[in-house]
Amino acid sequence: MPRKQFDLIVFDWDGTLMDSTGTIVKCIQAAARDLGLPVPDNRAAAYVIGLGLQEAMQAALPGLDAKLYPRIVERYRYHYLAKDQGLTLFDGVPEMLADLSQQGYFLAVATGKSRVGLNRALDAGKLLSAFDATRCADETFSKPHPAMLHELTRELGQDIGRTVMIGDTTHDLQMAVNAGAAGIAVHYGAHPAPELAALNPVFAANSVAELHTWLNENA
Repeated sequence: MPRKQFDLIVFDWDGTLMDSTGTIVKCIQAAARDLGLPVPDNRAAAYVIGLGLQEAMQAALPGLDAKLYPRIVERYRYHYLAKDQGLTLFDGVPEMLADLSQQGYFLAVATGKSRVGLNRALDAGKLLSAFDATRCADETFSKPHPAMLHELTRELGQDIGRTVMIGDTTHDLQMAVNAGAAGIAVHYGAHPAPELAALNPVFAANSVAELHTWLNENA
């Protein structure tokens, strides 16, 4: 039986598969505090989730001396590495991925995390073999540039028109628009629902269970 819409399903990581938004916000704020810099509020810190780490710090703490950003990144990593082993996948994620894989979909990750960070997270979540391909921000252009999706489709021999990007931020959905892929929003992560809706996702899920059901019925 032919697929309804998609052959390749690409997931963001933080705030989409892993419940890490609150921890990332606290670590950005702690990094700023360590260096005596203005501390971004929760909304400003959450907005940059999904970007590459350097780009995220520049967006969360704009206008600083360029020499400060590597120090902010270092302090962020210090705080995050102290907490990341305690992070967990959202309920239902392993079951959803296993089901989609069994149905024959290609599965991938496109994330603002570094390669080292994603590998740590995949290992902690016991998902090292769950994906056909993954792409990280330190390997190519940061979201919302379309490079991650274009590279994943080329690597897996897939059509961008039959690819969907699933994420919790406008960076994810804008990347999908820029690449010519479809987008699905999730409402349990970093960015507010109205901002996600403005990018015209084909669906918006309020939970992993809702996302899983929609993919089974429509993807």
